[in-house]
Amino acid sequence: MLRQTAIAITAALAVSGASAQEMEITRNGSRDGMIGSPDLFTGTVYVEPVFGNPEPFMVNAGKVTFLPGARSNWHTHPAGQMLIVIDGTGWVQEEGEEKQVMQPGDVIWCPPGVKHWHGATDTTSVTHYAVQQFENGENVTWMEPVTDEQFAAE
Repeated sequence: MLRQTAIAITAALAVSGASAQEMEITRNGSRDGMIGSPDLFTGTVYVEPVFGNPEPFMVNAGKVTFLPGARSNWHTHPAGQMLIVIDGTGWVQEEGEEKQVMQPGDVIWCPPGVKHWHGATDTTSVTHYAVQQFENGENVTWMEPVTDEQFAAE
């Protein structure tokens, strides 16, 4: 009986190992970045895809660098967004609230449906990872630009 159990376990492990997927490494510098669209951003913004959303992994991420004065338009995310600041100093603001400073090591959770913007300050650049989950095939709803007055407000 012990021998039959050992054979069955060995066979099960061999089958599951044969059908397992392999790890995939995407090397730094191998992803094509782009200047952010002026329809979605004010100022100079560089967006580098980090990973897409192949099933069943229903999130994507981008590494986004905002030069001084640059910012996103107002927008929402149907399933929320996580920002992970890695360099510089920037601002993030939820509609109706005061803008907040964001610095390296800060992690900002933007809940589903909350209208917000994020970007550099007027004098410093900022880089963050933006991670969004998809809901019904969508991960962002873009809105109007942040005005210069809104951006400069204390």
